[in-house]
Amino acid sequence: MRETRVMTEGLWAAIERHGYYPGLVSDAVASALGSEPVTAFVVHHDAIFDPGMEVRRHMTVLALTPTRLLYSHTDEHPAEEPDSRPRAETSTEAIRFAKISSVALTRVVPDPATYVPGVTMPSEVMLTIGWNVLSHLELEPAHCGDENCEADHGYLGTITADDFSLRVSSAADGEEAIRQVLGFARALSDATAVAGP
Repeated sequence: MRETRVMTEGLWAAIERHGYYPGLVSDAVASALGSEPVTAFVVHHDAIFDPGMEVRRHMTVLALTPTRLLYSHTDEHPAEEPDSRPRAETSTEAIRFAKISSVALTRVVPDPATYVPGVTMPSEVMLTIGWNVLSHLELEPAHCGDENCEADHGYLGTITADDFSLRVSSAADGEEAIRQVLGFARALSDATAVAGP
């Protein structure tokens, strides 16, 4: 029990350390967490530049409990009026392990000939998790190949799962972030392997 208490305290400390609206992020995560302890977590704070050259920050928190994956994402939106303040939007989701359909981990290793298992760290990793809740539908008009044809041939489309992806690199996020994502991916894979249907 002490290990999960330490892990839970580590999650709150990581959110606080990133300094991105820690009260708001912690409150959102705590509401989804309930009374369950945390067994593994990843906290990722990132900034993007929109076309208007404004910086928009966002934070993703992934946490494992003994029964669920918790996902929380907080986005910052710039002030809409000159005298107004920025606003933040936070969403959380709790997914039972049995609902997770895939856990994929991509590792980038710059010089694979010198790779030493358990020693060499990837320069970046991408964790992709699918739980088949949302799908993305893309439609386009169908064509028969005749440039002069004016008939309606309906539409062609593809449906793809809207999986969650998190990319971290040692250059941008540091080697410790790589280790944290690798450990989290291992813990999530273990949890989903025994979850059953």
